Amino acid sequence: MSSNDHLIIFDTTLRDGEQSPGASMTTEEKLHIAKCLERMHVDVIEAGFPIASPGDFESVKAVAQAVKDSTVCGLARALDRDIDRAGEALKPAKSSRIHTFIATSPIHMEHKLRMQPDAVVEQAVAAVKRARGFTDDVEFSPEDAGRSEFDFLCRIIEQVINAGATTINIPDTVGYNLPHQFGSLVGRLIENIPNSDKAIFSVHCHNDLGLAVANSLSAVLQGARQVECTINGLGERAGNAALEEVVMTVQTRQDMFSCNSRLDTTQIVPASRLVSSITGFPVQPNKAIVGANAFAHESGIHQDGVLKARETYEIMRAEDVGWAENRIVLGKHSGRNAFRSRLEALDVSFKSESELNSAFAAFKDLADKKHEIFDEDLFALVAGGDGASEEKFKLVSLNVCSHTGEIPNAEIVLSLDGEEFTASSDGGGPVDAAFKAIEVIAKSKAILQLYSVNSITSGTDAQGEVTVRLERDGSIVNGSGADVDIVIASAKAYLNSLNKLSAAAERAHPQLSQV
Repeated sequence: MSSNDHLIIFDTTLRDGEQSPGASMTTEEKLHIAKCLERMHVDVIEAGFPIASPGDFESVKAVAQAVKDSTVCGLARALDRDIDRAGEALKPAKSSRIHTFIATSPIHMEHKLRMQPDAVVEQAVAAVKRARGFTDDVEFSPEDAGRSEFDFLCRIIEQVINAGATTINIPDTVGYNLPHQFGSLVGRLIENIPNSDKAIFSVHCHNDLGLAVANSLSAVLQGARQVECTINGLGERAGNAALEEVVMTVQTRQDMFSCNSRLDTTQIVPASRLVSSITGFPVQPNKAIVGANAFAHESGIHQDGVLKARETYEIMRAEDVGWAENRIVLGKHSGRNAFRSRLEALDVSFKSESELNSAFAAFKDLADKKHEIFDEDLFALVAGGDGASEEKFKLVSLNVCSHTGEIPNAEIVLSLDGEEFTASSDGGGPVDAAFKAIEVIAKSKAILQLYSVNSITSGTDAQGEVTVRLERDGSIVNGSGADVDIVIASAKAYLNSLNKLSAAAERAHPQLSQV
C-alpha cells in the first residue's frame, strides 16, 4: 500500500445518527447538515433510510438534489421494495450509492430473520443485483458481522462481490468486538476472500464498550479503506465512531497509517456545533477534538510548555480543526448589510428578506442587552430560524414572578395563528411556571423528555441556549431558544418544539435497522 492511499469517509449522521432517541431531524435540518458535510469534503453522505417513511424518502431525495460534490447514499434492507424506494429517492443525485444489508450472525439469522444460511446468501446476491440496476456504486453489509461465523462471512462476501458490490462494509453492530479482534477479522477477510481486491472494505463500529474509534482504526491498519462514522459520535445507544476522532488520528499519526482522508478538517468544529444545535445533544467539554476544553491547558507546567513550544503538550493545532479565538464581530451600531455579510461568512444564508429582517430585529434586541456579540451568539440567534417549521406559536411577552418562599408565577402572551391569547400559571420554578402557562393556551398534550441549558459564551451576560425535547403520539422533536434571560430562552425553546410538532408530518422513527 502506498503512503497516499485514500481513506474514504462515509458519514452516517443523517441516518444512523438520527437513530439516537430524540435526534429526529426535519428535511431542512438534514439539508443544512448535508451542505456542511459537503463543504468538509466528506466522500459519502448516507442521507437516510428511504423506505422508513415518506418523510425519510423526501429527505433523501432533497439531499440528493442539493449535494453535488459528495456521493449521496440511501440505506435499504435486502428487499426489493426497499431497494426500489432507495433507487427512486436517489434519482436526482449526481453521484449515488445504495447501501443494502442483511444479518449474517447465527443469532440474527435464527431469531430475527428465521432464515437458513443458504437463503440469506441468495437474498443478499439478489439485492445487490437489483441495486446495480439503479447505480454502479453498491455497498453491502453483513449485519452483525462481528458475531458472524468466519467461513460464512467469506462465502457471502465473495458472492455479493461477484454480483456487483463495490464496497463491503463490516459492521460491529452491537459494539461487542475488541480492537485486536476486529482488526484481525477485517485483515483475514481481505486475505482469504479470493475476489477481495474487487471491492473496498469498510467498517461501521458502534460504541457500546467505548471502542468504536479504536475498532475502526484497527481495521484501517489491517486494510480497510472506508470508515463509517458520525459527527460527535452521534448514534443509537452509545453512538458510532466519531468522525472527528478517526480523521484526526489518521492525519496526526501518519507514521502509523499508510492512508489519509481528503477532508477539510477546518470544517470539523463548525459541523460539530451545527449537529449539536440541531439534535439538542450538547458536546461534553472534555470531548476529543471538538470539546470546549480539547485545547485548554489548566496546569501551570502544561501552560509553560505550550508557551515555549506548542508541540510539548499539543499534538494538533486548534485552528486545523476549526477552533478560533472568540472574535467580536458586531455591535448595536452595526447595520443590516454588516449583519448579513458576517452570517454569510459563517455559512448562514436567508431564504427571504422577511427572514433576514426577523433575524436582524432579534440581533438589534440582543445588542441592547449584550455589549459584546460573538460568532457563537449569531449562530444561536438564527438557530431554528431556517424555515424548518412554521411559527404557529409566537412569544409576545412573558412576565415571571419568583420570590424566596413564594410559589413562582408566570403570565404569558402568545400569538396563536395571528391571534393573541393570555394565560398564567404557578409552577415549581420560573421555567416550570412558564411552560405550564404555555400549555394553558397550547393544550398540546406533549410530554417533556429533555430540558437542557448551556452557556453560549463566557460572562454573566452570556446568552443561555436551551434545548427542549417534546414527544407526542410517537413524534419526537427538539426545539432550541437563546436569550440572555434563561426563562425567556426556555419559553422560546418550548415554543420552537411546539411549532415543529405542529408542522411535522407523520414520520416513523428511523430506528428500523441496526447496521
